[in-house]
Amino acid sequence: MAVIKSTGGMASVAVLAEPAAPVSRGWTARFGLLWFGFWMANLVPIQLVLPNQFDALDHAHKVRDFGLVSGLTGVAALITLPLFGALCDRTRSRLGRRRVWMIAGTAVFVVGLLATGVQATWWAVGIAWLIATLGVNMATAGLTAAIADEVPDHQRGKVSAAIYGPQAIGVVVGVAVLSVLNNSGVWAYLFLAVALVGCAVPFVVRYRDSATTTDAAPPLTLRSIIDGIWISPRENPDFAWAFGGRLLVNLGNAFGTVYLLYFLQDGLKLAQPEDALLGLTLIYLVFTLLATFLAGYVSDRTGRRRVFVATAAVLQVIASFQLTFFPSLHMAMISAGFSGAGYGAYMAVDQALITRVLPDALSRAKDLGVMNVGSVGPQAMAPLGASLIIGSLGGYSVLYGTAGVTTLIGAVMVYRIKSVR
Repeated sequence: MAVIKSTGGMASVAVLAEPAAPVSRGWTARFGLLWFGFWMANLVPIQLVLPNQFDALDHAHKVRDFGLVSGLTGVAALITLPLFGALCDRTRSRLGRRRVWMIAGTAVFVVGLLATGVQATWWAVGIAWLIATLGVNMATAGLTAAIADEVPDHQRGKVSAAIYGPQAIGVVVGVAVLSVLNNSGVWAYLFLAVALVGCAVPFVVRYRDSATTTDAAPPLTLRSIIDGIWISPRENPDFAWAFGGRLLVNLGNAFGTVYLLYFLQDGLKLAQPEDALLGLTLIYLVFTLLATFLAGYVSDRTGRRRVFVATAAVLQVIASFQLTFFPSLHMAMISAGFSGAGYGAYMAVDQALITRVLPDALSRAKDLGVMNVGSVGPQAMAPLGASLIIGSLGGYSVLYGTAGVTTLIGAVMVYRIKSVR
């Protein structure tokens, strides 16, 4: 990573050039292992452990409770992702800018997981889970900025695949292990916390920031935070279109997956909904893995991003409409294949795409924090919106129809981006 000095005003500013040296296979493997642990510790509770926990604590209001807690974490994500990114850009320490946030975020995540497992009321579970998600947001600030700092453009599809390829694997492994543990709250969260640390340590210990600066950090004020979070769509239209597409596609995906256990349990009235969930997750896993690595590889080789992102989003649209009009376990299995392929290819290439539309090399973590609101925010906010749709607007068919329309609009937005092929 080259660091070029320029002078503007009264202070010198370090301008970070685009990385040119390729990252090693070991770097990519350790990065993928870390994300495997993060996905498992974050998504398994959302898919399985938290729904069961709310069901046990307050069966009559489980959908409401889950929705409110997820809404709370979503609001927190909207605020903290850009804030933590801005702080990450301004961090000066012996551990570097990015690494210190990886370490701190992992530690907070572990504390939140362990605290969530020992709570006895739904609102206490919500507070503990909020702490856990704040840890995720802290670590994300450093991890996503590391891609823009260290990975050259021709490798970003493959490295992005190393992020999202492990997602479904983490869910499958987590659900399988917790099925053996009988989904016990305390033991479930303890297993997830230990697995998270074990997966994160190899990358965090060996990571070194090459994109560093010795200049004094710019002052951090409330005004600077607000000004930094606002990125003008008029001045940066491609960033705006990329953000809008990511927001809507992830919202559609979240609508389609967040209440899948309840859909199997209450919508299809299956006798063994957790077994069916594991089966669907396995199908999702196979297609996600194939699509993630294939799309990342081909996108890097061709240099094209938009066509892969838009096509992947359309596959998710198909998956949503299948459950809208033909709700059954058989169709859910077919839908899982379409959804897995679409989401895996989408996230692998979209992550590479957004690194090309960042407005300022000096504020990569903050800008990526804003962009990550488009992926983390919907995952957290969707349960609240989905609970309203299920309870007041027509049930699960309307929910999946809404997911399909939302994702389709997101796919269209991708083609408004002009600076990326």
